[in-house]
Amino acid sequence: MTSLSPRTFRSTAPALLAGAAVLSLSLAACGGAAPQENAAGAPKGDAAPVSNGAAQIAVSVEKVDGEDQCVPDFAAAPAGPVTFTISNKDASGVSEVELLSDKRILGERENVIPGLKSVSFTVTLAGGEYQLYCPGAGTENVPFAVTGAAASAGANGVGALLKEGTDGYAKYVSGQVDSLVLAAAALQSAVDAGDLAASQKAYAEARPFFERIEPVAESFPDLDPALDLRVADVEPGTEWTGFHPLEKDLFEAKAITGSSKALAAGIVKNVATLKTLTAELETSAAYKPEELANGASGLLEEVQSSKITGEEEAYSKLDLVDFAANIEGSQQAFEYLKPALEQIDEALTKQISTQFETVNTALEDYKDPASLGGWKSYTEDLKKSDAAKLTALIQSLQAPLAKISEKVATV
Repeated sequence: MTSLSPRTFRSTAPALLAGAAVLSLSLAACGGAAPQENAAGAPKGDAAPVSNGAAQIAVSVEKVDGEDQCVPDFAAAPAGPVTFTISNKDASGVSEVELLSDKRILGERENVIPGLKSVSFTVTLAGGEYQLYCPGAGTENVPFAVTGAAASAGANGVGALLKEGTDGYAKYVSGQVDSLVLAAAALQSAVDAGDLAASQKAYAEARPFFERIEPVAESFPDLDPALDLRVADVEPGTEWTGFHPLEKDLFEAKAITGSSKALAAGIVKNVATLKTLTAELETSAAYKPEELANGASGLLEEVQSSKITGEEEAYSKLDLVDFAANIEGSQQAFEYLKPALEQIDEALTKQISTQFETVNTALEDYKDPASLGGWKSYTEDLKKSDAAKLTALIQSLQAPLAKISEKVATV
């Protein structure tokens, strides 16, 4: 799971799962030795040290010989939990770092831009070859190796609770996708009928089902942009498909054309593919506790990087619909982990629960039953008056929430 913003179209995305960490800090800040590199600035070849139960990798996004690069301090880690700590020193052309394997994104951090504090995520990795994927870097794919075999999950009570949590979350995702299938079909029917008002309403009703499970959708690097790419992220010569070009037709042009109908049909087709893929994840029990934790944090990053700015729903102004859905999806991921987290770190769990209550209470002021989707339109005036307040609100939740991935991965 992940989250995430700018979602660059990955028609040539590598076939391996990407996760990354960027560091302008020393590794000592992660509890280990200082980063060790060879004379060319390449990562050290031996396995990264383990601290707090997880191998610690620091990846610095920086300029090397005039090119933006992602430079991990170690090129390998022992199997098991691995924490990636990410910061951007001075590379303006790279804002996203992923860890790829088997065409799935295991972990990622977006909005990694110069000047912001470091961010991190933790994944549990088996022995094998992976890649750090940094779109826009001079070298976009950096090999990363995991040695040995991960220890089997503990049979203690906390481990059992985590397993119950991931199984429950898998069912939650499947339920959201089932609802999205129905909502996409309703959207297509309204578009095919040429009913603009009904199409706008159906669009607003479909969006939350996708936004609640966005980290799961983003783990399929070709499918997510086919459904949810914003115009600013479309590469030259690439066809723009999915929700947002249809949104432009419905809310800016206010016209339904043959192209609109083709876009709606494409959404239905791709949502069906998403249903197949998520069903496979549920059947194979593929979700890991740290993926839920990373996704919960990543959804808040998505709020800050695109919903707050108004770039996600640029034509419909339904950003608060997406905003609320991201918060709900983040809270659901946390709630499925909560029984285990209460045993792992009761104080932190209580802090996060309290902050979710604070956020949800504050969001009540933005509800509007008379508006599409049930939330106020995110106009320029509202953005100007409330964006800073909403950002601070989300940041106060994300800070403690970002700590839980390493805790659940090292049980």
